[in-house]
Amino acid sequence: MEAASVTASSIIRVAALSGSLRKSSYNRGLIRSAIEISKTSINGLQIEYIDISPLPLLNTDLEGEGSFPPAVEAFRQKILEADSILFASPEYNYSLSAPLKNAIDWASRPPNVWADKAAAIVSAGGDFGGGRSQYHLRQVGVYLDLHFINKPEFFLNAFQPPVKFDSDGNLIDEQAKERLKEVLLSLQAFSLRLH
Repeated sequence: MEAASVTASSIIRVAALSGSLRKSSYNRGLIRSAIEISKTSINGLQIEYIDISPLPLLNTDLEGEGSFPPAVEAFRQKILEADSILFASPEYNYSLSAPLKNAIDWASRPPNVWADKAAAIVSAGGDFGGGRSQYHLRQVGVYLDLHFINKPEFFLNAFQPPVKFDSDGNLIDEQAKERLKEVLLSLQAFSLRLH
C-alpha cells in the first residue's frame, strides 16, 4: 500500500499484549520492536502496548451490575477500540502464561470484546521458542471468535546463537526483525479483509 493511499479509515489499530510482566522480557521486547517497525516501515498500522499487570485476578464477585473494576473497564475498552490484537506469548509449562490467560478471561466476560478481531501471535523463549503456548492460545481464540493469521508463524529461540536480544530485552537480530515485519504485514492485510 502506498503511503499516499492510506486514509484514516484504513489505519489498523492494534492492541499488543505481552504474557510476560517482566519489563525486560523477550516477549515485551518483541512488542517494542513491532511498535518500532510499524512506525518506521509499515504505513497504516498503529500498535499500542496494553499493560495487563494492573488487572486483578479474575473474580466475578468484583463485577457490578454491568460494570467491572476500573482497571478491567479500561482494559476492555482498549480491546474493544482495537481493530486487531498482537499477542506476545511466552510459554509456561507448555501453555500460555497465567497473566495472559487472566487478561483474556476478563475481556471475554459478557459482552466478549475479543469477537471478530484479527489476531497474530509471536513468541520468544527456549527450545521451541514458545510455540506450544501459541497452539493453546489458538484453541482459546476459537471460543472467543478471534481470527488468527495462519502464516507466517513466529517462534524465536532466544538462546540460540546469534544473540537475539540485548540485556534490556530489546530485539537486536535483524533477521528476526524482518520475520516480525512479515507477521505485522500479514496481520494488517487480514485485518483489512475482515473489515
